[in-house]
Amino acid sequence: MTYVGVGMRWNYICVLVDRYNREIIGYLTGANKDSKLVFKALSMVKGNLSGIQIFHTDRGSKFKNNVIEETLEAFGIERVLSRKGSPYDNVVTEATFKIVKTEFVKGWNRSQ
Repeated sequence: MTYVGVGMRWNYICVLVDRYNREIIGYLTGANKDSKLVFKALSMVKGNLSGIQIFHTDRGSKFKNNVIEETLEAFGIERVLSRKGSPYDNVVTEATFKIVKTEFVKGWNRSQ
């Protein structure tokens, strides 16, 4: 999850990236950085969630909570958390955020 400025407020973007081919398989934006945003992003994934084998995230409470745990369990998805203090575990998603912010957010603002 990352954030971007929208007007005078922050807006959060939850992006679900397939680490095999770096495809964005689900995403959602919202005003709150919470498990509801993550849950709704999961519900935006096209196809059957049972096809997802691993859900890798950082250790933030928006990802590690009962709502998300129950959802993962229901679809047989294994949870894998980044190691504490290791930003390199989530490098694919961070690279995706950089592209989103550079190509879409900043590019859109320049054309205004």
